[in-house]
Amino acid sequence: MDNASHDAEREPAPRREPRRLPWWGRAVGGLAVLAAVLVLAGRFSLLPDFGDLFREDTVDRSGPVLLKSIQDMHRYEGAAGNFQVVVDLEKDAAFLPDSVRGTRTLYVGAGSVSGYVDLGGLGEQAVTVNEERTEVSLRLPHAVLGTAALDLDRSYAVSKQRGLLDRLGDLFTDNPAGEQAVQRLAVQHITEAARDSGLVERTEKNTTTMLEGLLHSLGFQEVTVGYA
Repeated sequence: MDNASHDAEREPAPRREPRRLPWWGRAVGGLAVLAAVLVLAGRFSLLPDFGDLFREDTVDRSGPVLLKSIQDMHRYEGAAGNFQVVVDLEKDAAFLPDSVRGTRTLYVGAGSVSGYVDLGGLGEQAVTVNEERTEVSLRLPHAVLGTAALDLDRSYAVSKQRGLLDRLGDLFTDNPAGEQAVQRLAVQHITEAARDSGLVERTEKNTTTMLEGLLHSLGFQEVTVGYA
C-alpha cells in the first residue's frame, strides 16, 4: 500500500454544518415558547392580571333630556292585554334565487295594548242628577284601544337568513330597516288581535265598576253608566 492511500485512510471525514431554520421558522418557534411560558406563569399566578388591558369601557355621552310638552290625561285605562306573535317575514327577488338575493326573518314579538275611556270631553249633558241627589246617570263615549307597545326586552329574532348580496350589503350598513320591518309587522298583528280579544268590552265593564263604586261612596244610591 502506498503512502497516498495510507494518508487517505487517516484523513477524517469533512464536518457537516447543522441546518439552520429560516427566520420565519425561528420567529414562530419563539412565539410558541413565549405563549407556553405565559400560560404556565398565568396558571401559577406568577404574572399580574392583564384582564383590564383588553377591557371594553362604555361611556354614555348623551345630551340632556329636553322636555317638549306636557299633556293632561283625561282618560281612564280600564284594561290592558299582553300579546305575543311569531312573525315570519320573507322577501324574495323576482329573478334571483334566495341564496343570492333574499331575506327571511323569524321574529318573536311581545307587546301590550291598553283600552281606555276618554273622560276629558264630557259636558254637562253627560251627567244627570235627580233633585234628591240619590240617583246619577252618566253617558260616556265608547272605550277605544291605545297604540300597541312592543316590549323590546321580551322580543327577539329567532333566525335570520340572508342571500349573498344581502350579506355583502350588511358590511356597509347597520341594516336597521330589516329589524324595523318585522317590528312594525309585529305591532300590526298585535293591534289586530287586540281588536278581536274583547278588550274594549272589558275596558267598559271595568270603567263602569270603578264609577259605580266611586259614586256610591259619594252617597248616590242608584248609578247608571251608559256608552254612546
